[in-house]
Amino acid sequence: MEMILKEKQQQNEEQNFWKEEVVYQIYPKSFYDSNGDGIGDIKGITQKLGYLAELGVTMLWICPIFTSPMVDNGYDIADYKGIQAEFGTIEDLTELIEAAKARGMKLILDLVVNHSSDEHAWFQAALADPESPYRDYYIFKAGKAGNLPNNWRSIFGGSVWEPVPNEDNMYYFHTFDKRQPDLNWENPALRQEIYEMINWWLEKGIAGFRIDSITFIKKDQDYGDVEIDGSDGLGSVKNKTRNRPGIEKFLTELNRETFQKYRCVSVGEAPGVPYDQYDQYIGEDGYFNMIFDFHYADVDVENGSEWFRRTNWQTQDLKELVFKSQNAIQKSGWGANFLENHDQPRSLSKYITDERYQNEIGAKALGTIFFFLRGTPFIYQGQEIGMKNFQRESIEDFNDVSSIDNYHRSLLEGFSKEEALNFVNQRSRDNTRTPFPWNATVNAGFSKSNESWLKLTGDQAEVNAADQINRSDSVFSHYQQMIHLRNHSEYRDILIYGQFVPLNTADAVIAYERVGKETVQVFVNLSNQEQEIETSGEVLLNNYHELQEQAGTKVLQPYQAVVIRKGENHD
Repeated sequence: MEMILKEKQQQNEEQNFWKEEVVYQIYPKSFYDSNGDGIGDIKGITQKLGYLAELGVTMLWICPIFTSPMVDNGYDIADYKGIQAEFGTIEDLTELIEAAKARGMKLILDLVVNHSSDEHAWFQAALADPESPYRDYYIFKAGKAGNLPNNWRSIFGGSVWEPVPNEDNMYYFHTFDKRQPDLNWENPALRQEIYEMINWWLEKGIAGFRIDSITFIKKDQDYGDVEIDGSDGLGSVKNKTRNRPGIEKFLTELNRETFQKYRCVSVGEAPGVPYDQYDQYIGEDGYFNMIFDFHYADVDVENGSEWFRRTNWQTQDLKELVFKSQNAIQKSGWGANFLENHDQPRSLSKYITDERYQNEIGAKALGTIFFFLRGTPFIYQGQEIGMKNFQRESIEDFNDVSSIDNYHRSLLEGFSKEEALNFVNQRSRDNTRTPFPWNATVNAGFSKSNESWLKLTGDQAEVNAADQINRSDSVFSHYQQMIHLRNHSEYRDILIYGQFVPLNTADAVIAYERVGKETVQVFVNLSNQEQEIETSGEVLLNNYHELQEQAGTKVLQPYQAVVIRKGENHD
């Protein structure tokens, strides 16, 4: 019996390898250009594995590299088994997988199966022949009395319905851009095609997937109108297509037919899931190993809504959202913790309101908050060197389809061009998609070409990897120390598996404990004023040179972050 229990425990540990990873997200178009065409590529990632190994990350998440017209920078896939030529070849990817493996790093890919590109062979066949079986791979509807099938607004603005060329009163459905038609998950044949493709990739040796926009795959089949919520006379598509009843059938089947068959990790991008449903998503029999929680990431906009709907958030609001998220995830399963990603602006510019601290001290403070939460930490490229948002002077300087749509939506809602541009500068997805600054040169060492696909952030003289690698007090060095503390120190089990316990502190301080055989405390002052804290013990990590004490009380300096091994209680 004891032998069986030991074997079961070992099997569970093997299956849960992803809990101990530190993931680094790569936006390949902007990471490193190996061939001088101004576009980052797969060989560029392979050439920079040494940098990633030095940082200490253990898993790489590569944003989409599949064949695509790049309307949404690869999240519009035209061939799920093909590699986009500007990124390289399938042989280049195989080489990257093996080279990463040799350095102890796994690799996961993006899985985009809510929609495809309109250039996908399935969609082209569906357009060519209304009687084709591929017509049912997508969602086609006739108009109503000369109007659109309903009044839903797409995520990227405008109606979700696009007229079908050469067919009267017939439309196809797109949750996102009109060149990203939604796949029809109601069709079992379509679902089987998707499962076969997923397993094909897993057989090639990748370690799993981050699954894009997966909560949108179930649409309310009445396709009824929703309440109008904008000047365009439309209502949000989210009300009828995000995490809707019946999605459990699709997600259970997806997991059973693919991920459960492999030693792999599944990370769901699952916006719109209420906390009382987290057990279904990440519980013992959940659809995914972990999911991203966006409740705290969208603290600056109302209900994760349009960018012009800003909030006047305070540190206390962020703290409450983070604690609520952690408690819900801890109760149900495992989380994927992040500050930034390819859809979010830079955290330094978003979460630190005093521009004087949008610097290395601030970057270390933010890193410390998120890195020691319970769950797997995800680092987005450039976060580890403290990159900030850009400031663009014209909408013409933006590439991101969502930024352009949000700009025009803001104008439609009555804002001026200056106000609309300000909203987009604050929230644009291009902020985290600018070429990575490897050094301080004119092209930031990203490419041999002086013409990159997207304008640089422009501050590479102050913020670049070459400078930070060689400095013991850099943001890069702080991230190295955090990775070492979490994964390789004597506190490893506490910081990975320990319970999360929020601490009651001043509003401006975010503080919590990780509790195991010992207790490790994290205190972060997210303000420009000194803050008193109650603690005693050994300082394990500090973004200042010391933790000051006044009249027997510890005092955090502005944006100071400390990790402390809690001392013995003598009460």
